[in-house]
Amino acid sequence: MLIQLTYASRTSRILGPADIKDILSASQRNNTAAGITGALCLNNGIFLQQLEGDRAAVNTLYHRLLKDSRHRDTAVLDFCEIPHRRFTGWSMGLLGSVEANRQLFLKYSSSAAFDPYGMSTATLRSFFAEILENVRWLE
Repeated sequence: MLIQLTYASRTSRILGPADIKDILSASQRNNTAAGITGALCLNNGIFLQQLEGDRAAVNTLYHRLLKDSRHRDTAVLDFCEIPHRRFTGWSMGLLGSVEANRQLFLKYSSSAAFDPYGMSTATLRSFFAEILENVRWLE
């Protein structure tokens, strides 16, 4: 069964470009092996990630993230069965807070600061649907 899990967490420390590159590389490598696809957003010290894949594989990954010292205040924001994947082209895409994406983050935020913890399930789903179409991905 395919599932989709969306979670948010706060970074436990300031992450530099090398940290981000390491996270993305490890995610792409590990997720490919586990059959997991998805997208990772990082803005203002907050990770927002949507994962797709087999329920057991996504569950294993999420529990590994809970133990990762780079994350704190981790919360599941959405969880559902899905009929098909949306991120078929990425084992993990990264959406960063570059100027080209700033308006998109603001569009779905209830305040000037991006805060996915306060977003509804419908808003989260709309946000990820739009990023598939209209964003600049970091590689």
